[in-house]
Amino acid sequence: MQSQDVAPRPSSSSEPLVDVEQAEAALVEHYPRLVRLAYLVLPPRLGRGRRVLTAHALVQRALPRGSSPAQAIPAQSTGRGTDPGYSYVRLHVVRAALEADRPRAGRSRSLSAQLPPLLPQVWGLRLFPRSGGADELALDQRLAALPGPARAAYVLRGLEKLADHTVREVLDAAGVADPGAALRQADRVPAQYALLESPEFDPCSLQARPTDLMRRRRHTRAALAAAAALAVCGALLVLPGGGWGPDGAAAPAYARNPSAEAALDPGRLVRAAPTAWRTSARLDFSVWPARGGLTADTALLRRALAVWARPGESVRVSATPGTASGGPAGPPQLLYAGTVDHARVVLLYDGLRIARYAEPKDSTAGAVLDLARVDGAAGGRAAAVVLGRSDGNVRYLAAPWVRGAAERDLMKPAAAPVDLGLTDGVTGSLASPVQQTGACASWHVLQLTGASGTHLLTDLGELVPAGLTTGRPTAPHEVSGEAGLRAWAPLACGLAAVRAQGVRSVNTWEYAEQPLPDASGTATWACTRADTWRGDGPRVLAQFRAPGGKYAAVAAQGEDVPDCGARDPHVLAGVLWKSGAGDWYLLAAGSRDTESINASGGVRGASQGHLLAVAATRGAQATLKGTLADGRPVEPLR
Repeated sequence: MQSQDVAPRPSSSSEPLVDVEQAEAALVEHYPRLVRLAYLVLPPRLGRGRRVLTAHALVQRALPRGSSPAQAIPAQSTGRGTDPGYSYVRLHVVRAALEADRPRAGRSRSLSAQLPPLLPQVWGLRLFPRSGGADELALDQRLAALPGPARAAYVLRGLEKLADHTVREVLDAAGVADPGAALRQADRVPAQYALLESPEFDPCSLQARPTDLMRRRRHTRAALAAAAALAVCGALLVLPGGGWGPDGAAAPAYARNPSAEAALDPGRLVRAAPTAWRTSARLDFSVWPARGGLTADTALLRRALAVWARPGESVRVSATPGTASGGPAGPPQLLYAGTVDHARVVLLYDGLRIARYAEPKDSTAGAVLDLARVDGAAGGRAAAVVLGRSDGNVRYLAAPWVRGAAERDLMKPAAAPVDLGLTDGVTGSLASPVQQTGACASWHVLQLTGASGTHLLTDLGELVPAGLTTGRPTAPHEVSGEAGLRAWAPLACGLAAVRAQGVRSVNTWEYAEQPLPDASGTATWACTRADTWRGDGPRVLAQFRAPGGKYAAVAAQGEDVPDCGARDPHVLAGVLWKSGAGDWYLLAAGSRDTESINASGGVRGASQGHLLAVAATRGAQATLKGTLADGRPVEPLR
């Protein structure tokens, strides 16, 4: 890619004037969007924390000093019209963010956007946006590979909804030498514009983490003697046993702590025997042996442990909801250390969490740390961990008791599985369903076969894949036969609703079959429940599938409810349905122990049993109530 110089362009004297009050009003009204725009255009090499502060500083510096000519470039086509105040502020934000991506040489180049802002400074805290899912991470990496003008073009298209000719005008006014080339380079990134609105790229909704607490505590004491300071530095550089080497992307350590040092010593890593799983009473992560070609690379293991304990500002850290992000309390267990695609990867396990550290093969810059909660995992829930993602594919490390790995399309239950192969426990590449765009036409899952049986696992954008099961909530079973595959086929695309939520397993249960009015065939009702590792916040869907339909429709849904679970294996839901003859009906179904269903409100009717079909009108609103065989009431899922 050719570099594109950025230099301010003079404004025409005929352009409308923008005074301070007009620009300030636009800045205050659209401040969150302007800061997001600056954050996305700023060079990723600044690090997430510095990008946040710099984005806020650039927006706050964008006000004119008096009345300034405004560029005649429209604002976003929806919502802001042609407000010259907003156009002026946006242009100056884009220009300043592009200047931050230029080299510092040359007198004519401004340094104001390249230097860290003097204010605001938040002492004792590191601020950065909330971590998103796999889609946001992939988009951020693609944007980081673009030059500044191309990145600005992509963001103006996606975030500001500007047409290409307007983007050219904004880039030209911001000093880009070749706006057309910037647009062509932006075309290389998939148009996932909706992701730009996600919390991953919101510098106004931040997470806070403390800086090194021991260092701050030490700074509150009286001034230390120079000899004591040198002794502390020497202790950090020359650690016991001849030193462990540099920490790579980890933040600096400032205090000696024997327990913490033991957890960071690669020589103390726990390594299970290769055959430990054969005699163990429990098949879980504790019996995984250390695999991979870099298990003897002490420097790599040291960096992985140090980054886990204290990730630096440049490290991308993600954790499934409910997962603690602190370092290990003691020496963790080594599961894997090796090269995967274009990265060096280390997998560690501390009894409660899996940690994945990854760095480029030729550098320690751009390190990534992923954490996932796995407490209580056994059998199928401890059968695989994500090793790496590349080009929309995912590669897994399988448990030592797994003998075969295959790929299945969940939406084609009759199709034979495709063998993925296993090399030292590493599977071949599998198309990840969370990376697909557009209409949901397939959902590829991982099928593992071994000592713990056959398990079907799906990637939901996290470190540990979620297990898929079928059957009554009190006795779910693995999806291994044709009946289980057929039950999941019309429901597969609904799995997209539970991505990146820390899901442990998803169970689906066909709880009712209902003959339809007008002799239209038989419909099926299914209840799908996603349970998380943390135990709370599951999502429950009641889905209705008409005869001949390829997909099931969501009739009702609820979150953090006991319905359709082991504690309360009951469900009730209803839907308005139009027959082939053009008549509308209220259909409702409960689990088989539902003794009666009553409808009131816009539709009135009652039935004995777990099925209800009542004539209705289009758009009618009804309230459902059910009674179980033991006399207890059951409410519809909501």
